[in-house]
Amino acid sequence: MRLRTRRATAAAAFLTAGALALSGCGGSSGGSGGGGDTLSSLKKAGKVTVGINGENPYSFINKDGKLDGATIALDRAVYKKLGINKLEGKKVEWDALIPGLNSGQYDEVSAGMSILPDRCKKAAFSYPEITYETAFLVPKGNPKKLHTMQDLKAKKVNLVTENGAIEQGYAKTMGISTQTVGSPQDGLQAVESGQADVFALTAISLRTLVKTQKAQSKVEVTKAFTASVNGKLQIGAGAAVFRKKDTKLLNAYNKELKKIIDDPKQFKAIVGKYGFTEAERPKGKTTDTKYLCSGKLPDAK
Repeated sequence: MRLRTRRATAAAAFLTAGALALSGCGGSSGGSGGGGDTLSSLKKAGKVTVGINGENPYSFINKDGKLDGATIALDRAVYKKLGINKLEGKKVEWDALIPGLNSGQYDEVSAGMSILPDRCKKAAFSYPEITYETAFLVPKGNPKKLHTMQDLKAKKVNLVTENGAIEQGYAKTMGISTQTVGSPQDGLQAVESGQADVFALTAISLRTLVKTQKAQSKVEVTKAFTASVNGKLQIGAGAAVFRKKDTKLLNAYNKELKKIIDDPKQFKAIVGKYGFTEAERPKGKTTDTKYLCSGKLPDAK
């Protein structure tokens, strides 16, 4: 059974860098998916439209109504180098991000999306932007003592995951029953109200969620961990996502992004204020998009 709330169905509003604005269902500034040189079209238009899910600290609308977040900051830095200064966004539910990209509703997905083999078949991922670990949102005191995915399976808890998120995939692969929600806020509400025992998401997202929603009195975030599924460590790395045909745009984006990610000082300067540290900067194998798309993961020890 899927939990549903207002937030789970509130999608499809265009979000400009300055304010929210309603949009129709037509194509984006240059990426209608109809062929041609998307990069040249974007440069001519002077703007890029990105698809977001609204998850803080990756990409979201801040209290001033502005498009914000760590992946948005990276986008702005990259596109500025490409001569494009305006960034707009379209908010959709997580599992609609890639379909919306491929149907031409926006030019890029900017949501810290995990690089996974099934997703790589549908779209093209950039050089990895961030890495992350999993954590649980639980009632204060963690009464069921939940710390790993194996704990969830052994104790048969009432688990909630965000629809289409990587944690939902972990649960499915491990045979763990889960209800799904449309946003992190819905997951928080489910745990606070007692509808769920635990909400699984990336650790940095949960820490930010609890802080911004001022929910410390009712819930807490467990210690971050690298999930182990079927004996394999689930090394998580997120990236920007493009249509497979937009190789020119992807290559130009990667050239500038790599300079930022490979430079600890630049990385910190751009995303540090969102809670990202050197621990979240891709290094080694986590900078290899092809490796991550292959699904080859290290054995759990």
